[in-house]
Amino acid sequence: MIIDTHVHMGKALNFIMSEKMILDSMKENHIDFSIVSNIEAIEVDHNQHLLPKDKQISQIITSRKVINFARKHKDKIGVALWVKPLQEKPNQQLENLIKENRDYIYAMKFHPYHSKISFNSPEVREYVKLAEKYNLPVITHTAAGFDCSPLRVLEVAKDFPNTKFVMVHLGLYTDYKETKEVFSHKLPNIFGDTTWVSLKVAKEIMKTYGSHLLVFGTDNPIDGINTLKKEIYQEYFTNAPKELTKEEYDRLMYKNAIDIFNIKLQVHE
Repeated sequence: MIIDTHVHMGKALNFIMSEKMILDSMKENHIDFSIVSNIEAIEVDHNQHLLPKDKQISQIITSRKVINFARKHKDKIGVALWVKPLQEKPNQQLENLIKENRDYIYAMKFHPYHSKISFNSPEVREYVKLAEKYNLPVITHTAAGFDCSPLRVLEVAKDFPNTKFVMVHLGLYTDYKETKEVFSHKLPNIFGDTTWVSLKVAKEIMKTYGSHLLVFGTDNPIDGINTLKKEIYQEYFTNAPKELTKEEYDRLMYKNAIDIFNIKLQVHE
């Protein structure tokens, strides 16, 4: 079994990711379940300039789109709600949407870079309070720079011990020192994913800090239908079963995701 915890749909900037692309890629690569967020919720462009009003789509509309996708494919697709802390609030409308669709929603998603906001900001914390209320894990983009640093995740996670946090990318092509510092604190509510992380780095993290810490994630299909054909992901499909113990591999590819996101799937060993 394979669960991809980091998948996107939607059209924004130079990205075009359709429902069909996701489903076709899942079938081609034997992915059993994907947690999907809608990239149309981004607030700023690649240069962190605010998108014009006609390009801004509310978090309610973007969330409904991905929820509708999950409704059609409940056994294959789950939802990560991508929120907009720079311009919107965790209002009653959003809370109602969560309450009404909790069976389809597995996480709340933040992208500090594309929201141009620190993960440890009052605005983000207000959303985390809502995630905490509904026992939703929090997924956040991490990378170089203050706003996206894994250290910001550590700061927030300390204040929300009952909420699980997943550091996407583990810092994204950095030297991973900050990620290792975070894991060295051994907080029981901080995890990471493998999106654009080499198997070598993932192995080191698991062997050093624990096999329970990482989940498989990819950004699929951000580079098109063949995103998962890239060498960095083929390593996980072909090399990881040989380089990890069976328990380590199973934890990485699906068991940790089931535990962290409370995914109800029929597992065939």
